[in-house]
Amino acid sequence: MLNFVICDDNLNILEKLSQMLEKIFIKNDYEAQITYKSDKPEKILEYVRENKVDVAILDVELKTNKSGLDLANEIRKINKDIYLIFTTAHLEYVMLAYKYKTFDYIPKPITYVRLEETINRLFEDINGLPKRYLKIDNKNTIIDQAEIQYIKRDGMKLVFHTPSRDYDTYSSFNKFQDRLPDNYYRCHKSCVANLDQIKDVEPVSGIITFRDGSTCDIGPKYKNDFMEVLKDYGNFE
Repeated sequence: MLNFVICDDNLNILEKLSQMLEKIFIKNDYEAQITYKSDKPEKILEYVRENKVDVAILDVELKTNKSGLDLANEIRKINKDIYLIFTTAHLEYVMLAYKYKTFDYIPKPITYVRLEETINRLFEDINGLPKRYLKIDNKNTIIDQAEIQYIKRDGMKLVFHTPSRDYDTYSSFNKFQDRLPDNYYRCHKSCVANLDQIKDVEPVSGIITFRDGSTCDIGPKYKNDFMEVLKDYGNFE
């Protein structure tokens, strides 16, 4: 799930942009949501500091003491990986916007067609970055790999557990094992754990506790190798 934030000092434009985005998400079956929107840059910064944000859409000419470019600069200091999209009625700002590793700019007045074009390209770009995002099906379901606690087989499905929700797809471990980074390791015949998300391990009971409080088992067949991997990985002695 990709989380979007929007900042525009015109509340009517802010609402219209939100509505268009929601329609684009639904129409294209994108796993995305608008988690926060505001006409105040400081509110956006506060939200970005405390929450997971993947995409920020910013108006360049904010009628505040902080412009959209200033806001982008501050966001980059907090999270260098956020996709930045600018909206502007003045194209002379375009070259300045690219200074902040901008994904795209959208001229005002914003049209549905132009916005959809940008969002489609955004998802195409993300799908081409397997090291950060994992596409799990043909419906554009994309998960940030850092958010996954573990992947568990449930019958014919794989369940990708994250703190916010579970995602499932009809597939097998074999189809994903080459696409997963080194911090994912098999701990059970039915489970792959994200080593970065492990909070605690009980070797005797064979229970792994993850950072979000969820748990999974360590299979007897995998126990020795898994504990050695954890030791070498630096999580546990």
